[in-house]
Amino acid sequence: MRRVLAALVMAVVLAGCREVRVNQVRSGTTPVVGGREVVVVRDRRALESLGISVPVNFRHEFAVVLLMGPHKETGWSQIVESIKANTERVRIVAFERAPLDGGETAPKEYRTYTIWIVPNAVYHTGGRVEVVAPSGEPIASTTLR
Repeated sequence: MRRVLAALVMAVVLAGCREVRVNQVRSGTTPVVGGREVVVVRDRRALESLGISVPVNFRHEFAVVLLMGPHKETGWSQIVESIKANTERVRIVAFERAPLDGGETAPKEYRTYTIWIVPNAVYHTGGRVEVVAPSGEPIASTTLR
């Protein structure tokens, strides 16, 4: 997984041989309903509006959150298959895995998420983050502003 995260950073690393540490904090679920999206989060209020409570030092870091769903059955999870990056874009291949047992009816709809914490030093305005299914079908995208 560390290799996958390193590829994400390579897309936005400025210049030089600087070591950049990226953390995939976790995958989980959020009760905030919506569609599939990839969100770049630059402050705590925006992260909390997604229903995610993760410690991020926004003075030195930003977060990239992949949200998928919504789901009405319990047990869904995200799988990040690969991340490929160049100087202009990051391409994430990801999908959701249905529960093996079919799941149970959830008390309310939810979305799954995966979050990465990235140092502000590698933020590259104009960089594109694209998420696609293993088949190549677009899932979500965003541009760093």
